[in-house]
Amino acid sequence: MKENPTLHTKSPVSQLNRGLIYQGGALMLSLLFVAVIILLTGESPLHVVSALVDGAFGTPDQFARVFATLTPLVLCASGLIYTFTAGLYNLGVEGQIVIGAIASTLAIRVLQGQLPPPLVIAVSILAGTLGGVLWGLLAGALKVYGNISEIFAGLGLNFVAQGLAIYLIFGPWKRPGIASMSGTEPFDDAFALGRFGQTDAAPVALAIAVIVLVATIVIMRNTHFGLRLKAVGQNPRAAFILGMPSTRLLLSSFLVCGAFAGMAGSLQVVGLFHRLIPSISSNLGFLALLVVMLISFNAVWIAPVAFFFSALNVGSLQLPMALRMESSLSGVIQGMLVLFALLARGFSERNRKTRS
Repeated sequence: MKENPTLHTKSPVSQLNRGLIYQGGALMLSLLFVAVIILLTGESPLHVVSALVDGAFGTPDQFARVFATLTPLVLCASGLIYTFTAGLYNLGVEGQIVIGAIASTLAIRVLQGQLPPPLVIAVSILAGTLGGVLWGLLAGALKVYGNISEIFAGLGLNFVAQGLAIYLIFGPWKRPGIASMSGTEPFDDAFALGRFGQTDAAPVALAIAVIVLVATIVIMRNTHFGLRLKAVGQNPRAAFILGMPSTRLLLSSFLVCGAFAGMAGSLQVVGLFHRLIPSISSNLGFLALLVVMLISFNAVWIAPVAFFFSALNVGSLQLPMALRMESSLSGVIQGMLVLFALLARGFSERNRKTRS
């Protein structure tokens, strides 16, 4: 009598359903936890939700601000997909944004008056992208050749990049007669990307982010490069033994992530602030890390989750005015979502191994 193999195998559909149950449960628990925190402050969760929605979508300017925040967030999350897939925690993405902004600012300062403004903008975006590439490759080289954890290397390079930006703002690039935390002297409007009316949203910047996201989805799902990155991330030693160029793949993931982060920094300069400011990254690199961890490195979910986080960030600015609550509540919500999602993934993986 032949043994029925179905008795010892699990249906992929049942595994998917079990995973969805865990993730759904994690979402409900995180929201419940946040609701308890809000109640402890003496406010109603419904009032907080209403204030967040009104702060994000109450006016056209606020709605546009959501998209202005969404653009660099999508770019950084798309880049982090590559490093996370390769098994690397690229915490240096913040520094790559800053270096991209510095390189873009330098290009505009050098080329303004030498080339037509549209060409200057294009060159500045390219310069920002290359700046991010160089900073990303530096973190990758420290990891691959120096055997330094990409976490510590990235955090160290973040401090260096931030220090360089502050030095330039208060030193060589300071505003005439005064050094100010407001940043360098604003560029002429001719060197700024066009916007939707008088809002902060730049359609060209948003279009670039969409193109990058679509390319990332296609590359990670349908190319040998994406498959090889997954192989290296799951077992780098086995991938090396099988003949895959592990070192080159690891460096390539840093290169791509640095390029997208540097591009995000450049678009912050030419599309939003029109100058270099100390907080040019707006902590969007770290927020992109939360987005990627929450979606389990699946690029398809970048857009909706990033949009939610962007709206949460913008909407939280309304809390101090509407309810006299700290806007940092958005960080609590984001952190709880990621924490419970990671816990759910851990329980799901443990359950899968136990059953197998």
